[in-house]
Amino acid sequence: MAYDRFVAICHPLHYTVIMSARLCGLLVLVSWVINVLHSFLQTLIVLRLSFSREVIIPHYFCELKQLVQLACSDTFPNDMVMYFATVLLGDAPLAGILYSYSRIVSSICEISSAQGKYKAFSTCASHLSVVSLFYCTCLRVYLSSAATQSSHLSAKASVMYTVVTPMLNPFIYSLRNKDIKRALKTFFRRTMIKTPVVLS
Repeated sequence: MAYDRFVAICHPLHYTVIMSARLCGLLVLVSWVINVLHSFLQTLIVLRLSFSREVIIPHYFCELKQLVQLACSDTFPNDMVMYFATVLLGDAPLAGILYSYSRIVSSICEISSAQGKYKAFSTCASHLSVVSLFYCTCLRVYLSSAATQSSHLSAKASVMYTVVTPMLNPFIYSLRNKDIKRALKTFFRRTMIKTPVVLS
């Protein structure tokens, strides 16, 4: 999304050429392959751990960090892989996002009209808010130490990055669609009209 906003604002005339269906499909494919390989690696490394017979995970789903903390065997390799993956899969995209938005901000500052600046900033604000929410909660769970972390707070943070941010994305981006806005206005207008009550 950051790259899409970067191309749309910094290279608007070349947008349709750069953001072709082939490139979008390739970006989706690469992200799927990276996630599948990461999940496979984490699954393999968790299989070597041993657990007690009765284990209760104080979480709403079987999250990797919580699972590793409950293991009876040595978890040092798991912790190293987890921290390495967090840095690689978290910091690399974040660096790309920050670079894209630094270029976007410099391009927006060159726009002469205030209305044009507002329109450009408004297209980026929703994405930045979702990215901030995702990264802050995800990094809180995976980079905080086991000693200082409450399982209740960790579960709340996990809900934010596993449930809330994926739900916000389609909602935020669909509200930019004029047809969706028109349908919502029509829906609210119809629900606000009071139907007359017929007394028999």
